Amino acid sequence: MLAVLNVLGQLLMIFSVAYTLPVIAALVFADGTVIKFLASALLTLGVGLLIALLTRNHRRELKSRDGFLLVTLAWITMSAMSAVPFLLTIRDLGFTDAFFEATSGLTTTGSTILTGLDALPPAINLWRHTLHWLGGLGIIVLALAILPLLGVGGMQLYKAEAPGAVKDSKLTPRITETAKALWLTYAGLTAACTLAFWVAGMSWFDAICHAFSTLSLGGFSTHDASIGYFDSVTIECVAMFFMVLAAMNFTRHFIAIRRFSLQPYRSDPEIHAVLALLAGSIVLVAVVVHLNGHYDSWLSTLRHTAFSVISISTTQGYATENYEAWPAFVGYWLLFLSCITCSMGSTGGGIKMFRTLLLRRQAFREMRQMVHPQAVEPMRIGSQVVPNRIAYAVLAFIFLYFMTVVILTFAMLLSGLDIVSSFSAVIASINNMGPGMGRVGPSTTYQGLSDFQTWVCSVAMFLGRLEIFSVLVLFTPTFWRK
Repeated sequence: MLAVLNVLGQLLMIFSVAYTLPVIAALVFADGTVIKFLASALLTLGVGLLIALLTRNHRRELKSRDGFLLVTLAWITMSAMSAVPFLLTIRDLGFTDAFFEATSGLTTTGSTILTGLDALPPAINLWRHTLHWLGGLGIIVLALAILPLLGVGGMQLYKAEAPGAVKDSKLTPRITETAKALWLTYAGLTAACTLAFWVAGMSWFDAICHAFSTLSLGGFSTHDASIGYFDSVTIECVAMFFMVLAAMNFTRHFIAIRRFSLQPYRSDPEIHAVLALLAGSIVLVAVVVHLNGHYDSWLSTLRHTAFSVISISTTQGYATENYEAWPAFVGYWLLFLSCITCSMGSTGGGIKMFRTLLLRRQAFREMRQMVHPQAVEPMRIGSQVVPNRIAYAVLAFIFLYFMTVVILTFAMLLSGLDIVSSFSAVIASINNMGPGMGRVGPSTTYQGLSDFQTWVCSVAMFLGRLEIFSVLVLFTPTFWRK
């Protein structure tokens, strides 16, 4: 435990560097928040230094299970530290709401309790989006990329933190080089997205903030009206393109860039499924909305439905239209898509497409074996044979996912929230998607929730971002048994 705390202290010291961006913004825009961000940075640095010094005699190579404890503690602690600028800057904001906003940023959920975003100090808006960007591939992977952690076992942290199939895809021989490769790819795509938004008509500040949000599939915006504020087809097209890229496995992007070839995309069955599901859903939703006469022309219908389908399916959460005003089928279909659309190794949330494909193959394999019980049929995803132990792990994950949704939904219902708002808030939070339906729909914020309901959503965001297992394993007796 003390060895884990020692590394946690080092990570907090590294995390204090993140305040550099909002400090620069505060100086450039002279918005009066410089001292508050410097104080927040010093507090984070001081807490990290104190923890590291108090536990310096307990440094050792981390064991595999230490990684899970460190990741969970790191996300909770960093969210708490990230809440400090909100508390110092925004009047009448309590710790619960500040912690929720910071958690939503770091977990790339994009839910917000804030209103009047257009009038917020620019440094605060940049801080919200910086949290998104850092949370996109994981602050701990960033730490591995810039510091070998002084002999601490990096692979244990990497496996516990890295999203999805990246856990088993070492792009380069050493874990630090792998982390650097992923972050360079991530940073390069962010730079390209920033430039594209600027060319499309955003200011440099809006372009940077929205690029941070888009590549992380976060959902924060600098405006209350989200992307709809710009009312620009070009900006929406740029956002859709990069949202789809961010929903793909980043190892594929790295390999494609390194080889200067599209072959890594063509050979990935998960990407094929993601693109097919998005295309089919856009057509389906557009037809449903058009037949109900919500827009004057087919092109207008296609514009708004395509953006909403991609944004919600990829767990981005940007809004240009209130999809709750469309037929009820659409809202629930979009919530369903947010559960399964994103690839493993992407910055998105949910069950992920790889698990969905594997579960479907397993279901059909079971039916075939009912007819041919002696048949031996290996599980395949594309050309890759998937060991049975992975299939069993996926089944366990799906069970825990749905049980978590059920339990947290009942907790929200017990607090007095209606069923639509309760269910959609939990789904949106655990999928790290942002807007739900009812009292947390795309036209409102999470501000109307009680403190208890806000904490339930914060728990759901943590569970979703760390893919449930990494957190729940800490509550098993086996984990603590020597």
